[in-house]
Order: sequence, then C-alpha cells, then structure tokens
Amino acid sequence: MIYRLLRWISGIAIHWFYRDIRVTNRSAIPDRGPLLIAVNHQNALVDSLMIGWIVERHVTMTAKATLINNPLVALLFRTLHVVPLRRASDELPRADINVPDRSRNSEAFSAILDVLETDGAVLIFPEGKSHNESKLEPLKTGLARLALEARDDRRISGVRILPIGLVFEDKGAPGSVAAVNVGDAVEMDSWSGSDPSDLTTEVTNRLKSVSEWCEIPDRDDSRLESDKGALTSLFIRIAAGWGRLTHELPIRLARRIALRQSRDPDQPAMRTIVLGTGLVLLTYAASFALIDAIVHSFWLSALAVTSLGVGAYWAAFEGHARKR
Repeated sequence: MIYRLLRWISGIAIHWFYRDIRVTNRSAIPDRGPLLIAVNHQNALVDSLMIGWIVERHVTMTAKATLINNPLVALLFRTLHVVPLRRASDELPRADINVPDRSRNSEAFSAILDVLETDGAVLIFPEGKSHNESKLEPLKTGLARLALEARDDRRISGVRILPIGLVFEDKGAPGSVAAVNVGDAVEMDSWSGSDPSDLTTEVTNRLKSVSEWCEIPDRDDSRLESDKGALTSLFIRIAAGWGRLTHELPIRLARRIALRQSRDPDQPAMRTIVLGTGLVLLTYAASFALIDAIVHSFWLSALAVTSLGVGAYWAAFEGHARKR
C-alpha cells in the first residue's frame, strides 16, 4: 500500500520538473516472472522514481549502502524493502587488502535472489554509480553474477534481464523532455554461457542500444488514442487544467529554489520533487483550513482538497493511456 502511494505521488512529481516523459516499447516489460531490470544511471534518485512509475508491477529497488548511514534513509529503506548494495569503493581502505571483498554483498545478493524466487522484479544500476556522462560507464559484473546464480544455483527458471535506457534532453533543465526506452530482455533459460564477463558484455550492448545510442523520440508509444468518449475527454481536459492552475505557484517556487541551491545537474529535478511535494502538501493543508473556516464543513473541505489531488493527477497523466 505504501509503495503504491509513493509510486503514484512520485509519478506526478516527476512531471512537475520534466515537461514530458516519452516511453518506447512499454509492452516489452514483463508483467510477471523473475526479472532483473538493468538501467543506466545518469540522474541519481530520479532514475529509480522513473522506473517505479513506468513499471506497473512492484519493483524491489537497490541503492548504495552508504545511504543507510542516515537514520531516516535507513528507516525508509526498511519500510520499502530497498536492498542496499556495497560498492568496492565503499570499503574502508586497508593496507592489507588489494582486492575487493566479493562477499561484502552476500546478504544483499541473497535477498535479491529471494525476490526472484517469488517471481519478483528487482532494479539494479549495473554501472554502480550515478554520473553526468551521456555514455555508459563500464558495467560491474554483479548483475551477471546474480542472474547466473539465480539460474544455476537457485534453479530459478524464467529469469530475464531487461535493459531500460533513460535519456534526458537536459536533465537539469525544468520543462525539458525525458525518454524511457525499453529494450529486449536477455532470457537466462536460453543463455548458454556461464561466464559473468560474457553476460555483462551482452547486457552492456543491449543497454547501450536503448540509452547512449538513442535520441529523444518524437512521441510516446503509450499515448491516449482518439477513441475516448467526448464527455470523458472533456472531464480530463478540465481536471488537467484545474491541476495546472492550482499547482503552478508551489511548483514554480520549488523549481526556483531547487535551481538556486543546486550545484550539480543531478540535483535540480530531485530537489524540485522533494520541495514541490512539501509545498503542495502545505498548500493542501492551508486550503483545507481556509475552506473549513469559511463553510464549517469537514466533508466539503475534504472534497475541495480531493479535487486538487485529482487535478494534480490529470495534469501529470493527461496524455498517458495506462492507469496510474
């Protein structure tokens, strides 16, 4: 329930910064079965939010383990069942260690394999870090080792590695366009090799084909068609217009503050989402209090605030066919 609520909110909030998010080949996302989602990592936490919005099934997220040093983040990770992964660079430097400890993520790998064993989906950023380059960084072998271990040791059938590429027109610019390109999955049941390096090379090529070798598409392949009824279309347009009108001020303010405080292209979108969510919730609370003071009716006040949420929903998803 918490995951669904946060997914809904984050999907709306992403659209507060990016003018449009265009999706290609959405139908290639499996709706069931064990799935490892491999994504390029150019925009910090925003990348996870975008995948959580695009993939309609529950996705178990992974994140760098250093984030759990913050108690609040650690609590959020436990609540959402985020799996922390420790990079080689996170290990404390020791004079007697020259080779990274491969067992450092044994518990995390076991947790991910447990998810796959229950036909779950897991998001992994195989580059191992977020960066500002348009090209992929060299992929780590952890994803390949997980897939091979799931197939060969756990005997999990039907495991797939799905490459998804995120492409940004200008990730730090409000009102710009982003693209989510879904690639062709690697079917582990038909993958004959057992060398993690070979599988990593295959995933690299497939991920490049949907990320660094791609441009922003002209349209979203999941847009609404013209078969919607006239009354439904009118309601959507009115609701979306109401949402844009009532949310413009707090979102503009959030963008302005985020841009002023950001020192890296990774920061504006995420800060807009966080600040925007806070300001919008404050706006909702103030609206409820003001209307209640005028009409002295809890239910009318709640209905008015609900209309704000409906407007926010359709302002974000007016042109997208799938339910959020």
